[in-house]
Amino acid sequence: MEQSTSLHVGIIMDGNGRWATRRGLPRGAGHRAGAEAVRRVITAAPDLGITALTLYAFSADNWKRPAAEVFILMRLFARYLHREVAPLAGQGVRLSVVGRRDRLPDPLVTAIAGAEDTTAAGTRLHVRLAVDYSGRAAIRTGALLPDVDLVIRTGGEQRLSDFLLWESAYAELWFSDRMWPDFSAADLGRAVADFQNRERRFGGLPSPTRAAV
Repeated sequence: MEQSTSLHVGIIMDGNGRWATRRGLPRGAGHRAGAEAVRRVITAAPDLGITALTLYAFSADNWKRPAAEVFILMRLFARYLHREVAPLAGQGVRLSVVGRRDRLPDPLVTAIAGAEDTTAAGTRLHVRLAVDYSGRAAIRTGALLPDVDLVIRTGGEQRLSDFLLWESAYAELWFSDRMWPDFSAADLGRAVADFQNRERRFGGLPSPTRAAV
């Protein structure tokens, strides 16, 4: 049942490589499985009251990874955009990409521009893919996004890793040991339900109702 809330959720999609390694698979297989989790989450988000979803796909520091893995990731991003743009537009999803583009391969830059143009009219859910993104750099250049309400991180780590640093000033944090390729719509629902049971005071005092409990 669709919720009346309006949430901006950020997700640090962590654990693709470890998911693959534990199964004796190449790391690229984990990234491909992670793309399926992206599809599940995007499909589930609107019915949970999520109107904006920012997904941390590739950080500015991820260029330090082996060149072969980076090549696979860039190719996967482009393929994902080509394959998913029509279904996303059909679902009323607007897709945009945040982060630097000057270091991305030309085919990916072209795919990004096409996806953004095709989905520009979407109003049901705004999905932002953070690619070659750095929260510190965004603060320095003033390239800031709307405040985020809830930050989810999968894969067992408990840090922001340069993601939405300014926008997460008062965000609630939710960590999961589940690797990103295994993250499900039900997991997203649990995170949102937990968020809705928290009281956000933004530096103020508890509400009288909460204080009396």
